[in-house]
Amino acid sequence: MADNYLGKKMEDLQSRKKVIRRRPANKSLDTLLLTNRSCRSWDPSFKVTEEDLRKIVAVNTMIPCAKNQQVLRFRLLTGDEAAAFTAFIKLGALLPQIQLPPKDGGPSAFIIVCSTVAENKWVYMDLGISAQSMLLKATEMGLNGICIGAFSKQEASKLVPQNLEPLLVIALGKGTEKYQILHIAEEESHNYFRENGIHYIPKVRLEDLVID
Repeated sequence: MADNYLGKKMEDLQSRKKVIRRRPANKSLDTLLLTNRSCRSWDPSFKVTEEDLRKIVAVNTMIPCAKNQQVLRFRLLTGDEAAAFTAFIKLGALLPQIQLPPKDGGPSAFIIVCSTVAENKWVYMDLGISAQSMLLKATEMGLNGICIGAFSKQEASKLVPQNLEPLLVIALGKGTEKYQILHIAEEESHNYFRENGIHYIPKVRLEDLVID
């Protein structure tokens, strides 16, 4: 009787251990910033869902904005709708010799960022804060993205209500690229480039950013 009771308790304990999941360690801001690189090639087998996009857009319910006007709105594209929109973006202006995104390597989803008012300096301020915050959230979720200014506003406008003005497109998916930051002096070239399958991003060093 006692042996049977102890045996059942041990089985119960073992079954509970199997369902325990260790919570992922929180990533530091520095880690997120270093990982959050502009991506231009994605894994076509990886699918970003509308639920994923909603989690990313949700940061806009928490971040600051100019005069607290909250004029930004967001159109979510996934699946076939996202695949069709890929034809209306341009990537890699400094790498004209490379097709970006590559054939069968486009993003899995898009967020079209729009404004309810005409473009002005306050809207641009909000746009920068919003875009960076969303990309950091995407990075936290294991996704890779890029802000795209070179897109067809005409085609984007067809996907949003007439009272909204498309400002920016964020492409998202699971990236397939390797990156390396190069710390440079301010007078050196700022142009990104690729060598041996690695995308290099020059960034001006701290001592040249701080004014004495």
